[in-house]
Amino acid sequence: MKKLISNIVFTKNRPLQLEGYLESLYRYFPAERIQTYIIYKPELFSKEYESLFKKYPDCRIVRENNFSTDFFNILKRVDTKYILFGVDDVVYFDSIDFNLIDETFKQFPEDIFGFSLRHSPQNAIACETVQNGFADNQNIYKMNWQTIKEYPFELCATVYRTNLIKSIIYNAQNNNPIIKKIFSPNSILIKLLGNSKFKRKILKFFGYFYSPNPLESWNCRWCQNHASQLPPYLYYQKYCVAAIQINIVNTATIGTTENIDDFTVEALAEKYKQGYRLDIDFIATNKFTKEYSGNLKYKLIKKTSIENI
Repeated sequence: MKKLISNIVFTKNRPLQLEGYLESLYRYFPAERIQTYIIYKPELFSKEYESLFKKYPDCRIVRENNFSTDFFNILKRVDTKYILFGVDDVVYFDSIDFNLIDETFKQFPEDIFGFSLRHSPQNAIACETVQNGFADNQNIYKMNWQTIKEYPFELCATVYRTNLIKSIIYNAQNNNPIIKKIFSPNSILIKLLGNSKFKRKILKFFGYFYSPNPLESWNCRWCQNHASQLPPYLYYQKYCVAAIQINIVNTATIGTTENIDDFTVEALAEKYKQGYRLDIDFIATNKFTKEYSGNLKYKLIKKTSIENI
């Protein structure tokens, strides 16, 4: 069966969370329809990551050397009809029929920007019911991202047409030939700057991204500034993905009785090495109902030791 969606995932220092993402992704969506690429920054926990990657041999792993170059090399290889992005701290807890997504794009070619997996009629700011005779009388909904100021471009869980995403990303870059030659991430000057803070300031000033955060924020800003050139609606059916915010970069989600030391990347990687995993069954049973629900609930369960993988 031909792949329908290319899924580009970003990860750094989170082997435990990434395994939860991949386990949940392939539980709810058919592996034969998805080609997953993982851009992995080899900073810490290489052994843990290598063991994890062996469990998912169909994933194409890119060890980050230059984020911009690595990302564009993947983007050039993508030949599927649709593209999806993922980050390592989200999990899926429900599924949506890919045929429904494909049919939605076919029926609304002029006004669909993307098909969101992180919205539902209960958590969307505003929505309209679409009655158009979908298979099995399934309901779908839409909302105008331009009117309600919803982020149109995001790296969590929205299915986009590949040609639209490529167009946005290429246009959002600074394509002035002189600027590109001197200040792009692959230029001699930028390479000479190494990992200095000044390097990031230059890249940011000239509109180049160097990590997933500016990739998302700068392309989102380009979409907002060029809204009249883009389809106005995000379509969706139900909420099926949520962020599992358990490490200390998200301390707002940690309860007052919990020890912050237990949520460092080092502590979580040690848990992973000891065989602990996110309990995907628990998340599926206790489905989230809101996109942003504060202290999202999760459980770690001991399954195996990484040395035995």
